[in-house]
Order: sequence, then structure tokens, then C-alpha cells
Amino acid sequence: MTENTLKEKTAKGLMWGTISNGAQLVLGTLFGIFLARILSPSDYGMVGLLTVFSQIASVLQDSGFRTALANRREIVHEDYNAVFWFNVGTSCVMYLLLFFLAPLITEFYQHSDAAANQDLSELTPLARFSFLGFVIASLGTAHYAYLFRTLQVKQKAIITVISLTTSSTIGLTMALKGYAYWGLATQGIAFTTCNTILFWYFSKWRPTLPVSFHPLKEMFGFSSKLLANDICNNINGNILSVMLGRFYAVHDVGLYNQANKWTSMVSTMVLGTIKDVAQPVLRNVETERERHKRVFRKMLRFNAFMVFPALFGLALISRELILITVTEKWLDCVPLMQILCAGAFTVPIQYLCANLVITKERSDLVLWNTVGMGLTQISAIFFSYPYGIHTMVCVYTAINIAWLTIWFYFVHREIGLRLWEAVLDLFPYAALAALAMVVTAFVTSPIENIYLLLGLKIFIAALLYGGLMWLFGSVTFKECISYLLNKKRAR
Repeated sequence: MTENTLKEKTAKGLMWGTISNGAQLVLGTLFGIFLARILSPSDYGMVGLLTVFSQIASVLQDSGFRTALANRREIVHEDYNAVFWFNVGTSCVMYLLLFFLAPLITEFYQHSDAAANQDLSELTPLARFSFLGFVIASLGTAHYAYLFRTLQVKQKAIITVISLTTSSTIGLTMALKGYAYWGLATQGIAFTTCNTILFWYFSKWRPTLPVSFHPLKEMFGFSSKLLANDICNNINGNILSVMLGRFYAVHDVGLYNQANKWTSMVSTMVLGTIKDVAQPVLRNVETERERHKRVFRKMLRFNAFMVFPALFGLALISRELILITVTEKWLDCVPLMQILCAGAFTVPIQYLCANLVITKERSDLVLWNTVGMGLTQISAIFFSYPYGIHTMVCVYTAINIAWLTIWFYFVHREIGLRLWEAVLDLFPYAALAALAMVVTAFVTSPIENIYLLLGLKIFIAALLYGGLMWLFGSVTFKECISYLLNKKRAR
């Protein structure tokens, strides 16, 4: 693939990724506001207690083969077919296992001191219903891999917007009719179902019988490490919910999940802009070391350009945002949200680093790195939980930030990127974003009306950050503006 063609496909992918994730952020925020106004922290806590189990089961049924498909140099129908039937069979087995284990999950949480006065009997049927999601998802994993491999980012954007709108409408309707956490669970099932149906609609590939599982043997060495890595990632990402559910009340789990939902929406929006292009693009240049390094650094700067102002801005407006959108009953989640904002920038950067290492077919490095980070997090959280929720979240955030140095060590081994070069790519955007937020906070401090305060904070912070980008000659900023202007002229 030529430099211009690759650059054009990357730019197009980033544009559609931005549109898709911007739409997700807007729709997710709007529907999330309505749901949070209707439901209680305990309702969110009930669903939050099950998240880690359903996500790990989903990872097990996928077994890393979806990523393995996208990473193969040559691919044929038999490869997709083997992965499809394997995923469907594995998901059915996993569901049956979790169906019978659901009472034990309930018992795990019910026997904690914090839950002594809470009735969690509904957790068992809720778990059995929620776990249907990964069975439905298994029907679309091969089709998703097809869209991912062929860089059909526009189609995936359409899929996401339709699925999010449909599922959120269903969840909101059920919440209004008094179904509480059942509405949240149904929303998740509906989102997965819509995704799967539309993956089939937009993908040209179809499964067939009979099936040969021989291609799985060729992919297993690569995919097995990704499987273990994804399991560890899900444990790492949900360990706080599990620990809070075990040692604190369901209400506290709900507060944490609400705070994490807002920060995750922002970090996921940034991640989504590169998620559909990072691995395919990096894969196309992995044989050229200097070009590989150049493309990676450009993606790193684009990440930093977007993620730091978004997260620091969310921390700046968190109090006004919560009061206006989901009311005072959620105000206790604001400090948690601000702490999470300080470390959530690591999510898209870690993903980018992991994908670079994967393109070098070193999924083993990704695995051991993730295992090391997970063990460190679990140990630190276990020893810090007696000191309160805020301490636990601070420790969790600090480890995520510190572990970036380990990720960059592996990147250095593969493409020669030095730590100071990575810092040089990230720090200016972090510093200028922080400066814009500090100045904004100082300028708006006398204002008492929360509606006016929220609007002015957003306007002034955006104006200051854009001005600083232009003043200091940010190439990434100017390229984004130039690309958008050219697209308008082309129309």
C-alpha cells in the first residue's frame, strides 16, 4: 500500500471514527442522563456487580480469534468459518456454565458485611438474563472481524449509532415503566442484538457447513495469548467494581459506576477514533521500522491532542454537569470522577501500544505486561480498601499512569521509540490542556449560576485550548483543521 493511499485510508478511518464516537458520546450522554434521573445508584450497582463476569465470558467465547483474523496476512473463507462456529459453540457452553454458577455469584456478594442488610436475591435471575448477551454477540464476531479487517469504518459507525439509539430507547422505556435495573440489563441485550443483526447486514461473508477447525490450530498460538491478555484486561478494568461490591454497599458500586461511565465515555470516544484503523494501518507498515515508528508517533500525538483536553475538561465541569444532568442524588460521584479523569488518558495510549506490539506478532509481550499490571493493581487495591473508596481509586489511577513506562519499554524494543520521545509527543498536549483548564477555572470562579458556569467553562476552555494549539504551532491541530476544511470544499 502506497504512502498516499495509506494516509488517505487512515484519515478517512479517523474521520468516521470521530463521527461515530462523537455520536455515541452525545446519544450515550442524553439517554444516560434520563436513565440516571429515573434510576438509583443501587440499580446501577446491581448491574455493575455482574459486569466482570459477562465480559470475561465474552472474551472466552471470542478466544482472541477475532483479532487473529484481522492480523493474518492472507485470509480465506475457511478462516472466518472456523472462528464463527467455534465462537458460537463456546458461547453456548459458557452460558450454561454461568447459568448454573449464578447462585454462587449472588452468594459471593450477599455474604459480605456491607450487604448484610441488602436483599440481593434478584441478582441470580438478573445474571442469567444478562449473560445471554455474549451468546448473541458470538453470532457476529466473524462478521465484525470482516468489517474491521477491510476498514469499513463508515458502516461500523452507522451500526453503532442505530444500535445505541434503539437499545437506549428500550432501556429508557422500561425504566419509566418501573423495571429498574432490568431496564439496564435489557438495554445491554438489545444493543448486542442490534449490533449482531447489522454486522450480518453490512458484511458480505456468510457461514457455511460443514466446517473445518484446522485454521484455528494455525491461529491458536497467537490468539491464546490475546485471550489471556483480554481476560486480564477485563479483570483489571472491573476489579474496583468487584472489590466495592464485596466490601462496600451496592449503592457505592453504583456511584463508582456512574463516575466511571462518564470518564469511560470520553476515553472510549478517543479510543474509538483510532480503534478501527490502528491495527490494520500499523500492520501495513510493520516491515518498515522507521515508517512504523513515524506512523505510531503520529497516532500517539493525535491521541494526546484529543484525550487530554477532553478528560481535563470533564474534571473541570464535573460538579455542574452532575447537578444539571443527573441531579444532586449523584453528587457524591464527582470526586471519584475527577480522580478517574486524571488517569483515563492511559486507556487509548495503552491500546495503541498493545496494537503496535501485536502487529509485530508479540502477543506474549502484551500478555505478560497486562498480567503484571493486573497483579499490581489487585494487590494494591486489596491493601488499600480499608482506607476508603477514594484511596482505592487513587491507587488504581496511579498504577495505570505509572505503567505507561512499561508499555513504552516494549514499544522501544519493537520500533526503537525512546521514552523521552514518547513524553515529547504527550507532554505538550497535557500541559496546554491543563493550563487552559486552570485559567478557565480561575476566570469563572466568581460565577454562581451553575447553568451559566457550565456553558462558560466549556466555551472558554475550548477557546483557550484551540488558541494555545495555534499559538504553539501544533502540527496535529493544523492538519485536523486543514482536513476538515478540504472536506468542506470538496462538497
